[in-house]
Amino acid sequence: MTEEVDKRLAVHEAICAERYGNIAGSLKDGDRRMNKIEDLLYAVILAVILGPGVAAEFVKKIFGI
Repeated sequence: MTEEVDKRLAVHEAICAERYGNIAGSLKDGDRRMNKIEDLLYAVILAVILGPGVAAEFVKKIFGI
């Protein structure tokens, strides 16, 4: 009886460890995407505050246009 419980518990722990790894990976990917979105939002906020002309000049300087 205890051997069966130990076996079931070991299988459960292995499955949970795999799930935890998948969840942690998804959170890391989501964190990177959120940082990109945050940077884009800051750029849009600056464009709105400073005006489209200033934003256009800034973009021209960045891309060398």
